Amino acid sequence: MENWTVATDFLLLEGLKVSPHSSVPTFILLLLIYIFIMVSNIGLVVLISMERSLHQPMYLLFCNMSVNDAFGATALIPRLLSDLLIPDTERIIHYIDCVIQAFCLHLNAGTCHTVLIIMAFDRYVAICNPLRYATIMTNRMVVKLSVSAWLVSLFMVLILVSLTVRLSRCRMAIFHPFCDNASLFKLSCESVLINNIYGLGYTVVLLGSSLGSVTLTYLKIAAVCVISKNKVLNSKALQTCVSHLAVYIIMFMSGSIIIILHRFPHLSYERKLASILFHVVPPAMNAVIYGLQIKAVREKILIMFIRKTTAVADGK
Repeated sequence: MENWTVATDFLLLEGLKVSPHSSVPTFILLLLIYIFIMVSNIGLVVLISMERSLHQPMYLLFCNMSVNDAFGATALIPRLLSDLLIPDTERIIHYIDCVIQAFCLHLNAGTCHTVLIIMAFDRYVAICNPLRYATIMTNRMVVKLSVSAWLVSLFMVLILVSLTVRLSRCRMAIFHPFCDNASLFKLSCESVLINNIYGLGYTVVLLGSSLGSVTLTYLKIAAVCVISKNKVLNSKALQTCVSHLAVYIIMFMSGSIIIILHRFPHLSYERKLASILFHVVPPAMNAVIYGLQIKAVREKILIMFIRKTTAVADGK
């Protein structure tokens, strides 16, 4: 059965394994989560785009995260939903589609880190060098940083997936809920030493630079707050940084759990579940954290809600 893939471009995808009586509740739950992710993240982007008072570097950088969250959820959840309606033995995916999904999901994960790095830089400038913030974080600089965050991730993931695509295939089954780079190069009987080396290097560089920059940034922010003993500055720092830090911790912990579970082969089901949660939980939480924690965004949402309620009441 494994030799069949030598002559075909179709793969058997394991998908999300649930019992038959749990498939419908799981489908409904995933669908509701997907709708919530799309509405909350796209809604935040639309709100920031329409309100000129929110056209500030910090809020524009939030748009990057929201767009990336919606992108990652769309690359994963619709396929999981469709597979839930199909028997395990009929979950067939074209190799090209599998590669595209793996590329999109790795791009999504990588961009999460690079965007959060530039958001940390923005908070550092705003709190540690407030007098020069307007001259440093111009619209031009925000665009440059945003493009750089996406391009760096795109370049690194392109190499990651290209090293896998070059391999021949001798297997047809992907034992994972979705397509990722590791699942793809496991289809080959060739040596994957280069893939493992680059994959490890990619992970170390991405997580190391992300964790290092965010940790250093917040240590400097904390030092400034302690030295200044300015209650107004400390309050501003807490208000503007807590949302960014919360999002980073959720994302970092979700990714770390997957890496840790890789060390325990007998916990393969838990690892697969954690890999899905990594692409579901942070996107569902991010827009809520930004929207509720940031006063300016919260006020705009409240004003829009009041206007809509008043309009409905007047219509009656």
